[in-house]
Amino acid sequence: MSAYRTDAVVIGGGVVGLAIARQLALAGHETIVLERHAGIGRETSSRNSGVLHAGVYYQPGSLKARFCAPGRALLARYCADAGVETRFCGKLLLASNNDEAAALPALLARARANGVRDIALLDAAAVRRLEPEVACVAALLCGDTGIVDAHGLMQALAGDLTAAGGAIALGAEAIGIARDGENLRVRTRDAGGAETELAAPIVINAAGHGAPALAQRTAGLAACNQPRQWFARGNYFALTGRNPFSRLIYPTGAATTGVAAGLGVHATLDLGGQLRFGPDVEWAQSADEAPVDPARAALFETAIRVWWPGLPEGALAPAWAGVRPKLHGPGAPAPDFRIDGPAQHGAPGLVNLFGIESPGLTACLAIAAHVVAMTNR
Repeated sequence: MSAYRTDAVVIGGGVVGLAIARQLALAGHETIVLERHAGIGRETSSRNSGVLHAGVYYQPGSLKARFCAPGRALLARYCADAGVETRFCGKLLLASNNDEAAALPALLARARANGVRDIALLDAAAVRRLEPEVACVAALLCGDTGIVDAHGLMQALAGDLTAAGGAIALGAEAIGIARDGENLRVRTRDAGGAETELAAPIVINAAGHGAPALAQRTAGLAACNQPRQWFARGNYFALTGRNPFSRLIYPTGAATTGVAAGLGVHATLDLGGQLRFGPDVEWAQSADEAPVDPARAALFETAIRVWWPGLPEGALAPAWAGVRPKLHGPGAPAPDFRIDGPAQHGAPGLVNLFGIESPGLTACLAIAAHVVAMTNR
């Protein structure tokens, strides 16, 4: 089978894949994005809270820490220039008991080590002045946190890519990668089952949930470079009544344990002011989406009333669910992003991205710069 030859192939049309493809195209590489769905960003990128994270939680020196704060600054400038709506509404990280309050100074120190500047420790009275309906012992107030129009961001990245001569092939699923001299061959299949091949010296596996499975279908890649994929479903509920909050509200208990699969059931806003709660953690067998089970509202209500005792009865309505691409299972320590280039697996021109969950949206431009630099070594 003859292969179409290009400079770079990026597999996955989510926010990270699009950011990488844009960076490659702006560097002068003819770049093609392969996206198996009929549109961009149909998985993790469009089924999350849309939060621009500050970088509070991550281990200093980790990829998550290294990319989050710089990535947020890059993204804020990019969105301002591209006309993508953002709002830095700030976030309260609540301690609901004395043990959690005792952990706040260490969390504050970690945040500052990670480049977070607009963050301060508040007592309960100061929190009540800001958010009268919040109950807590103490909190961190982080002004370096905001929200973004994730769909608008992806459209802007895709527009930059195509303006620089790149292209997005929708309905094209990558089903295998193999070496072909100085190039890598990517075999694809469309919705009708027809197969084609592309050949390029640079191939980026940014397939999200599908990235580990594609690594398994990459000829010559050792087993140690094929991590196991775990799936953690996160459900969201929306408030049906008046929104009493002007900031994002996060509990801190889950974030300080070191083994949390998420950050606890928290309150986030969208750009229209709608309040929603989530995500929780529901371990799943696959990345398949399913409607939110209304019965989970009782679990959400219990979690929310720890810090919002005034939550009205029956005020939660099922919203949506998203699945995080995890590299760890229940009870295990949360790992860092995993970005494997030639130095890790020995295959020139190939970069595999695994476990790119939060803060992947915030860090997408910083991740893109890192990945493109890996291809130049």
